[in-house]
Amino acid sequence: MAMTSMSAVPAPLSPGPCGHASVVYSDDREWAGHLVPFVRAGLERGEQVQYFADTTDPDRVMGALASAGLDPARAAAEGRLVVTTAARTYLSGPVFDPDMMMGLWHRAMDTALAEGHRGLRAIGEVTWGARDVPGADRLLEYELRLHHEVFEPLPLTAWCFYDSRRIPADRLAVLVGAHLTHLGAPVAAPPLRLAPLPGRTGLRLAGSAGYDTRHAMRAAAAVVSGSPGGDVELDLTALRHLDVSSLAALAEAARRRDQGRLR
Repeated sequence: MAMTSMSAVPAPLSPGPCGHASVVYSDDREWAGHLVPFVRAGLERGEQVQYFADTTDPDRVMGALASAGLDPARAAAEGRLVVTTAARTYLSGPVFDPDMMMGLWHRAMDTALAEGHRGLRAIGEVTWGARDVPGADRLLEYELRLHHEVFEPLPLTAWCFYDSRRIPADRLAVLVGAHLTHLGAPVAAPPLRLAPLPGRTGLRLAGSAGYDTRHAMRAAAAVVSGSPGGDVELDLTALRHLDVSSLAALAEAARRRDQGRLR
């Protein structure tokens, strides 16, 4: 087997600004309009590109890329493009598990770099979050944890694809709000928005926390109790109301932390 000099191996990309974005679309044209430039940019940068479909047939993904002038069949044969489904990968187990997903992203990055790619970028259709999928109730927790546990330390870019035709507007607003970057159609602000804090572990809460937002507060408490590392910071400057049960949930989550304090 021929040896390759180290100078010929592309250097891995350095982690840049957080590449975790929400993308909302309402028709096939908008879907393709986000898909094609994302994939093209990744292939041109020497990254491995992965697409995790939910309601979209993988063949349609390949067809849309081919229609735009790319050669997805060749990219797939060379391992530079992977088009699969959530059901075959991270939803193949009995329940969706955010803890498992954090490790999966790190292993996927290690594999991509070991295979000579300069980084990894991925698209995941998140329509399944509106269905009765075991563990779907932890999707917001997962979106909130990704920023600090995955995207800040890794040369990874990932877009979460939300089809507004298939996700209730109130659910969509909460999930989109968990991203620091949003692309596509505008989405109304939810009653309570939870978002990661740039550059430090923690969350920003904006709006009103009460009985109607108890599911979102459950996700916030899970982030507080489960985030690895030291202190976790909560920015409450934009929070208009915090009821007693929500405050108690945060206090209990802080008590369960293995290390660090809630600030």
